[in-house]
This record gives sequence, C-alpha cells and structure tokens, in this order.
Amino acid sequence: MYRIMKQTPDTPVLTFAAAAFSALGSEQRLSILRRLVRAGPAGLPIGQLGEDVGVTGSVLTHHLKQLVSTGLVRQVRDGRRILCSVDHEQVEGLSRFLVEECCADRGGHDQQKETPHG
Repeated sequence: MYRIMKQTPDTPVLTFAAAAFSALGSEQRLSILRRLVRAGPAGLPIGQLGEDVGVTGSVLTHHLKQLVSTGLVRQVRDGRRILCSVDHEQVEGLSRFLVEECCADRGGHDQQKETPHG
C-alpha cells in the first residue's frame, strides 16, 4: 500500500490524490517541485529556490503553502533560513497511485507487455 499525504482512516485516498494533483496544476508549482527533487533530501533555502525557478516573494510563499499543505513539500527552519525539501515518499506514493492498477482489467502488470501484434 502506498501513503498519499496525511491520510486519515475517514478520508479516501482519492481525495488526497486529487488535492496533490490540483496543487501540481500550476506550472510554477510544478517547477518548484521539480527543482526540489533535483536538490535532493537536503533541499534548498527558500531564497535560492525562488531565484532558481524565477518566483519570489508572496507568489513563492503562496505556491509553497499549497505544496506544503498537500504534503509534497516540507519546510524546516535552519537558524534564520527556511529550508524547503520534497517529501519523496509522498511523491512516490502519488506516482504509485497512478500506476498501481495498470492493466488490472487485462490481468495485471504482466499483461501490459503484450502487444496487439503478437
């Protein structure tokens, strides 16, 4: 089973996945997430992140708030800096959500390698 966002027993996985995909529905937020993926587990200071993706100030804060609320991005204070990093487990869970049922109607993952031409 995969973990998607801060799931509670009362909330369906589909709800969490929809929130995550909604948060990624902005080119700027997707750029932020991709930059943080490239940065690795150490993440980046918020100022450098903004410079790298060309989004700063309140716009960056707004986008990060949405990514943090879905659990895709973490923020921690390091002295006077705020470090942002991607939650790899959440992103991987979101990916698994998409492909978990791949080809289920055709017998599962093993069937996806078949081609109609034999």
